[in-house]
Amino acid sequence: MPLSNDIVLRPRFKMEIPRYNEAILSDFENAKTTQKDFVITRVDDHVFIKFPRDKQTFWTPQLHLEINKIDDNSSKLHGLFGPNPTVWTLFMFLHFIVAGLFIAFAIWTYTNMTIKESYAVQASVTFLMVLVWITLYFAGSIGKASGTSDMRLLNNFMNSILNAES
Repeated sequence: MPLSNDIVLRPRFKMEIPRYNEAILSDFENAKTTQKDFVITRVDDHVFIKFPRDKQTFWTPQLHLEINKIDDNSSKLHGLFGPNPTVWTLFMFLHFIVAGLFIAFAIWTYTNMTIKESYAVQASVTFLMVLVWITLYFAGSIGKASGTSDMRLLNNFMNSILNAES
């Protein structure tokens, strides 16, 4: 599974596993008690694998797995690497605010241009929002890059659980 995609901030993957989904889910349930390196939470067909709180930083990723039954002998696993949901929500909120301000100031700039009023401040803020958006994008990319080794640890742990009973 490649983790080096530079555009995607939250890498996704899927695979088919030749085992019943409940057997896979129970393997993850059992791993809760047999190891202390990761925190595993299961909700229905979803498994969340995180680092313990004392090993987490702002950019520490987590792995969300959804394991769906195809038939009695196979399952489809959908995985998503991403930051803590609170961090992701904050990040998306900031993007929303920047986009809203960009649109509002772009409209204000255009309106002042058409009525031949001064629009230097509005155009400056519009341009500033573009710079803030680019900064947010690169901050996310830096966060992803700093979490790559953690993503590999999560991926290796997931694979160890999946291959344990295969």
